[in-house]
Amino acid sequence: MLKLCEGPILEKVRYVTDYCGLTWEVDELLGENAGLVVAEVEIQNEAQHIDLPPWVATEVTSDSRYFNSSLASLPYSRWTKEHDA
Repeated sequence: MLKLCEGPILEKVRYVTDYCGLTWEVDELLGENAGLVVAEVEIQNEAQHIDLPPWVATEVTSDSRYFNSSLASLPYSRWTKEHDA
């Protein structure tokens, strides 16, 4: 028997929307990550300017806490005030 994944599985609902000519994928996380919503957009290069939609609050691209692997091992519901800082 083949086991396809180990560890916790992230539960999420994905929405796709367009803003200023770019396609955004918006993930509403569920389960132990409930309350966290993450938006992602593909750009052609790092120098490409994008207009952030008004519903984007904080840039988290380089914040490893928001990586899927991190959210699986330390879910959003277990973050502490110290961890958030």
